[in-house]
Amino acid sequence: MSWYGFFKVPFRAMVRCGYGARAVGEENIPTTGPVILAGNHIGAADTFVMPALIKRKVTFPAKAEMFTGRGGPMTKLVAWFLKAVGQVPLDRSGGRASADGLGPILDVLERGGVAGIFPEGTRSPDGRMYKGKTGVARLALASGAVVIPVAVRDSQFTGKRLGIPWADHPVITFGRPLDFSDYAWGENDRAVLRWVTDEVMAAIQQLTGQVYVNAYATSVKYGGMSEEEALRRIASRPGGGPAPLPPAPQEPASLPPAAEDTASQGPAAEDAAS
Repeated sequence: MSWYGFFKVPFRAMVRCGYGARAVGEENIPTTGPVILAGNHIGAADTFVMPALIKRKVTFPAKAEMFTGRGGPMTKLVAWFLKAVGQVPLDRSGGRASADGLGPILDVLERGGVAGIFPEGTRSPDGRMYKGKTGVARLALASGAVVIPVAVRDSQFTGKRLGIPWADHPVITFGRPLDFSDYAWGENDRAVLRWVTDEVMAAIQQLTGQVYVNAYATSVKYGGMSEEEALRRIASRPGGGPAPLPPAPQEPASLPPAAEDTASQGPAAEDAAS
């Protein structure tokens, strides 16, 4: 038995019997092949409640600094645990570093595995849904994996029992698969990446019923965005624009007139010219 399977037994018991958690729509998760579970992020328990409730192994990216083990015995234990259960580091500093940091997750998908991701990039500061980052689209288009929208409810810790953080009856709902394989041509197109991300977020919102704010959650948590500005950015849904179209095929370059004449005359004309 792997370390993941070993630890899943007690986690599953705690989540199901202790927390009273339940899963809805698990049949929507393909039993084989690459899958991205993309969910809203409202509580610290999200990362272990979701995988504890389903059969397939789920790999989540965790903050890269959690894998260093710096800071004392507890951080070393956390780093060991994350590595033992097959989780992967993610650079969340933004920009090119974050895009390159998706490599370990892409490796999981290319091996036919299941990756869990929270497109908002951080827990919601107030229970509302915020703008998704395009990593989920990059992964879907690069790997060909289907995306399962996931709604997480009541996963916030409400207290402790025997020193263990406790959540009260979380519910995890898995929606129908989203297939973006027709947009693989836009893997490096910003407009396509944004559209795919917004479609994923809209599918999650349909399951959760959350109010959507068209701004990144980090700008509210750390960037100083005021509540008034956040209220002005409330929208009915993420995105909503038309699906992007592939670029028009380029016309083949025409030959110069002399070359066209020679080409049209065929081999006999070429023999005569020689």
